[in-house]
Amino acid sequence: TVTSLPRAVLLLWLLLCSGVVTEGLEPITTTIAVGMAATLTALLANYRNIYFQFYECCRPEWIAFNATGKRACLKVDLDRKLYGQHIASRIILKAVNGFMNNGNPKKPLVLSLHGWTGTGKNFISKLIAENIYKEGMESGFVHFFTSTLHFPHSSQLVNYKSQLQQWIKGNVTNCERSMFIFDEMDKMHPGLIDCIKPYLDYYDKLDGVSYRKAIFILSNAGADSIAKTTLDFWKAGENRDDIELKDLETALSLSVFNNIQSGFYRTSLIDKNLVDFFVPLLPLEYKHVVQCAMTEMVARGLEPNWPVAEELAKDLLYFPKSEKIFAVTGCKTIESRLDYYI
Repeated sequence: TVTSLPRAVLLLWLLLCSGVVTEGLEPITTTIAVGMAATLTALLANYRNIYFQFYECCRPEWIAFNATGKRACLKVDLDRKLYGQHIASRIILKAVNGFMNNGNPKKPLVLSLHGWTGTGKNFISKLIAENIYKEGMESGFVHFFTSTLHFPHSSQLVNYKSQLQQWIKGNVTNCERSMFIFDEMDKMHPGLIDCIKPYLDYYDKLDGVSYRKAIFILSNAGADSIAKTTLDFWKAGENRDDIELKDLETALSLSVFNNIQSGFYRTSLIDKNLVDFFVPLLPLEYKHVVQCAMTEMVARGLEPNWPVAEELAKDLLYFPKSEKIFAVTGCKTIESRLDYYI
């Protein structure tokens, strides 16, 4: 087996180098043995590189940022797969690109994604992972936490804090380019996320571990202020593409900071300015849902069918009730609902 090979080679190499095998051999035989030792030395030196080609490890073969290029890359993925999110696309590309190309960042990258269901929060995390890690979301260096699954009981808050700190420290010790995704921040017990504050701060090292090259993504459902601003633009006859980050960021950070039911309630992460970007995801309109349906057909190897995509989009629920502008579930249910229409 692959794991037993180096043990056998190492034992033979030690015997040859120690002289145990070569004692009493004829000169020509000894020469051959010495040659074998040199060959085995080279084999051992190359084994690590060979091993790392097949087993994921914290090396460039497995972790390398793909920002731009002819093949699929983060920019192409954001442009072609993320619909109706011009603000988020721009922020994510610049933030991740700048961070990954900085050989000596001062702190970890911390992104807080905000938007209604189906607007693309988890999809953005997936795109980032796929363009950094060879294994994408399946990488052993990408860690996904869901509040209702991993931290369900408020009575266990102290234990959760201790476990979370140990988990982050252990994984960053193993690989400095680790990524941590916290989903359902809006359902997290207030105070829990504060336990990771030291790892997000401007420290060179904590207990001998540097966290400066890690990425933390905090995902939040619900964004009344985002929906309100987007609707106001629509009512004023303005293009949603004219909405800028400055129109949303301040109100957004304050709303989650003051929401007693949010995991961000009075958190030191916001108070100490440790969140690098609050990324707003706008509610999706009918045309965006149609685009999602078309993309799903292509992903399944089907011929894109615009009438089918429109029929699917028309059957979804939209809000506000009077205007019916934004899809309640965004693109979240497209994959499962498409089976009914094809």
